[in-house]
Amino acid sequence: MTGWRLAIFDFDGTLADSADWVFGIMNDVARRFGFREIDAAEREALRGRPNREVIRALGVPVWKLPLIAAHMRSLVREKADDIPLFPWSQRILADLSAAGLKVVIASSNDRDAILRILGPANAVHVSSVSGGASLFGKAAKFRRLMREFGASPSETVAVGDEQRDVEAAAQAGIASIAVTWGFATLPALTAARPTALAADADELLRLLLAGRA
Repeated sequence: MTGWRLAIFDFDGTLADSADWVFGIMNDVARRFGFREIDAAEREALRGRPNREVIRALGVPVWKLPLIAAHMRSLVREKADDIPLFPWSQRILADLSAAGLKVVIASSNDRDAILRILGPANAVHVSSVSGGASLFGKAAKFRRLMREFGASPSETVAVGDEQRDVEAAAQAGIASIAVTWGFATLPALTAARPTALAADADELLRLLLAGRA
């Protein structure tokens, strides 16, 4: 079996601890774009549902999604300094880079904002940052990144915290590792059928290094 050479990371909820910040502004965004506001209890309930169901539950018209995504990206650019990385992100990126696994980021977020949040000490371990993915457009980004780095599907793994990350990996024909510390709940991630689940940073690092062999 060919080992993994390319690891494609999601950013928000996977490397960046941004969930609370996003939910903190969500009702302001709802009022701006005319969809339903939610409280903390419903927020928790929605974490266990697929992204398409969340969109329907909030009453978001599909045609507004690109507008909302662009607005969210602009807010992140303005407030990038308020969004921290998870404490273990620097260690994971450094260890993977040292092991020879090429790490790239594919995100719906803005590339410049991602680089600001990463900071120079972490960005040096990342070979590429591809931002601006549409909500369900990551599979195409995965394929472009594989072409860019000359990696086959069997040499590539995607790491993310949402069902759509797992679904995009399946569409691109690559393995996936779902991390349980982000947006989606464990039952929701399990139902999406990733290649593997990681409950903490040490387990994620172990899985990636084992797949590198």
